[in-house]
Amino acid sequence: MKCARLLFSLLALCHLGMAWAQTATITGLVLDELNMPLPGVNITAMGNGTFTDNNGFYVLQLIADIPTNVTFSHLGHKDVVLEKLILTTNETYEFNPVMRTSVTQIDGVTVSPTGEKQVDGVVTLAPETIRKIPGANAGVENILKLLPGVNSNNELSTQYSVRGGNYDENLVYVNEIEVYRPFLVRSAQQEGLSFVNSDLVQSVKFSPGGFQAKYGDKQSSVLDITYKNPTAFGVSLDASFLGAAVAVETISKNRDFSGVTGVRYRNNGILVKSQETQTNFNPSFADVQSYLTYRFSNKFNLNFLGNVSVNDYQNEPLQRQTNFGTLNDLRALTVFYKGRENNRFANAMAALKGNYTLNDRVTLKLISSIFHATEEEYSDVLAQYLLGSVDTDLGSASLGEVTASRGLGSTLNRARNDLDALIFNLEHKGKYMKENKATEWGIKYSHEDIRDQLRESEFIDSAGFFIRPPLPDFINNQPQEPFNAPLVAYDGVTAVNFTKTNRFSGYVQYSDQRQWHNMDVYFNVGIRAQHWTVSGTEVEKVAQTIFSPRAQFAFKPTWKRDMLFRISGGIYQQPPFYREMRNSEGIIMPHVKAQKSIHYVLGNEYSFTLWDRPFTLVGEAYYKRLTQVNAYTLEEVRIRYRADNNAKAYVYGIEMRMNGAFVPGTESWVSIGYLKTEENIEQRGYISRPTDQRVKVGILFQDYLPDYPNVKMYLNLVYNTGVPGGSPNYADPYIFQNRLRDYKRADLGISYIFVGGNKKYPKNHWLGRFKALSGGFEIFNLFNTQNAITNTWVRDVDSKQQYAIPNYMTSRVFNIRVGFRL
Repeated sequence: MKCARLLFSLLALCHLGMAWAQTATITGLVLDELNMPLPGVNITAMGNGTFTDNNGFYVLQLIADIPTNVTFSHLGHKDVVLEKLILTTNETYEFNPVMRTSVTQIDGVTVSPTGEKQVDGVVTLAPETIRKIPGANAGVENILKLLPGVNSNNELSTQYSVRGGNYDENLVYVNEIEVYRPFLVRSAQQEGLSFVNSDLVQSVKFSPGGFQAKYGDKQSSVLDITYKNPTAFGVSLDASFLGAAVAVETISKNRDFSGVTGVRYRNNGILVKSQETQTNFNPSFADVQSYLTYRFSNKFNLNFLGNVSVNDYQNEPLQRQTNFGTLNDLRALTVFYKGRENNRFANAMAALKGNYTLNDRVTLKLISSIFHATEEEYSDVLAQYLLGSVDTDLGSASLGEVTASRGLGSTLNRARNDLDALIFNLEHKGKYMKENKATEWGIKYSHEDIRDQLRESEFIDSAGFFIRPPLPDFINNQPQEPFNAPLVAYDGVTAVNFTKTNRFSGYVQYSDQRQWHNMDVYFNVGIRAQHWTVSGTEVEKVAQTIFSPRAQFAFKPTWKRDMLFRISGGIYQQPPFYREMRNSEGIIMPHVKAQKSIHYVLGNEYSFTLWDRPFTLVGEAYYKRLTQVNAYTLEEVRIRYRADNNAKAYVYGIEMRMNGAFVPGTESWVSIGYLKTEENIEQRGYISRPTDQRVKVGILFQDYLPDYPNVKMYLNLVYNTGVPGGSPNYADPYIFQNRLRDYKRADLGISYIFVGGNKKYPKNHWLGRFKALSGGFEIFNLFNTQNAITNTWVRDVDSKQQYAIPNYMTSRVFNIRVGFRL
């Protein structure tokens, strides 16, 4: 009797332990040898069990952080056993086994714990998803733009704004090495390739605000990329009408040396030629990247990251016609071009990182990097335009043609810009771990040497009259007074700058995880500091210092519902980089202060089961108060700063994202966000900032045909409300507050998996050499929506009214894509 009671007590305690233990989830599809879904498969693990449904889908909860054996059994098939699976709390692991009739399959899988459940507000993205999702600029940034709070109205650009910030406010790291982007790029079609090579990526982390002190001095976001350390030899190829990419993974026999190298080539021709401007377009974008590792011992290894990229952009615009207005008053802008653009952006970077494990608790790192950019922007483009009314008479022989002229003129844009930038960094990082406590520190020296020659001008001739700038020196009071002002460009900049900046920065932060009142509690507190000195030829030497304390706090109550709450914030200051110190006249202003923002972020993460599948709902609300704001204008992707810190601003918003298995065995998400950001320049009152994009909806959806699971569908949908459309040169932005039309875009990809996942072939088959092989097509801008990125301002001769004529982005484009991995 006593033994029975003891046994009953033990069983009750075990059941209670299961109920209160932290859990994880394994999910996926079970297939047979013909790759058809297999219903009724029994899946068991530590006393828990479930069955696959009619589509072969299953989901099973496991106890987290302990080794678990998962067994798949089915009448007529041999068992599949997954041994020693270790999942972290609330982790979802996808496993899609193929059950065979001939042999029992036993596999050992160890998934290393990755830390607490999103306690620092970092979003993690799956590299496979990044590589598969279609987009005009497919890659990491293409996926980021589907997240709430991340905005971009330009599918050709890899740049993005986060929670009301601009493109210069985002940090990007690859294996803890900060990377830089081109300086002179003014249009998205000049950008070419993103630095991040998706084929080399192992993990992606992204924080849209309230991030830790160990990250650098920017105001908006952190993109933290980790490149692969290969464990076996492999080759992959991805090719389409837009270009090709090859990646090679290598490892030595003694496993001391490993490396991954990627070569990419891209041509945006089919995208740019889908725009309204007819052009002879001949771009050439190429780069080579390598990430190498050599292990000298179990305690010391050395990493090398190298990159060489060349963006050669040649464009000869020919003609453009843009219709605008209403059906009752339809108008058109017709432009005839002569001339060409010859731009070249060449970048090279090399970095070494030494990693030394002193003991089980202390890790030390030394990182050095050098970045060199040479950029040339040469162009002479003459544009002769006609603004007129369009014939809308359905019975007219001239239907759709411009019939009545309301404005004639021409503009000549000329540029001779050269930039040479050399940036050197030397950094030490360290980490001390003891149980759940961690202390991290770092100190960094940076030297920036920028040599810039800026010569650009715009000449305007309207109806035969040369137009001078609307400045006091050019007031025309004819016929009362003779007008003999010289002929000068309507808008022009001429400057030569040789600037050097030396920066010393450092941080220290402490984190801990503990139990408090039956709750898991995590906190991280830290502080950053930076001292920088600006000097140069005819530039006054100026030194400044800033301090930025930051903190993150998270707690997970022991509720029946699986929820995590986060609070983060601090002071985020952004010392001026070269472009932020150069005003609209091209003059360096060394006294420009660091822009300062105070972040307040509240977040919640709720994991639940819907339709017997795992889902996660993440919500955040934030407020940012900005002072010493360096106001700017934004023309497509080119930012021009006022360089005077004479503004203040605010940003607030709320955003939500739900991700999970909307379709069994896949991950999709829906995100929605709202933000408002305004600035007050020189105490004139608040107006919308250039990135005031109120509503954002992003959808990432993956699907497959139930009877043919190797036919995959990938769809991304973006809806953004319009941002402010800017203003003409010399105009008061307080007067021009019109907005661009809403941005709506859908990109669709359909592919067939010939080899990959659970579809394998024997080695003697011609497909047996492939680890993965797929082919398919993509349709960019599926609904052929006209999206505008900027406005062209044209004056009506009769009314003197200026019309904002939209510059439309790409239309519908069809692309073929194939890829394989050996």
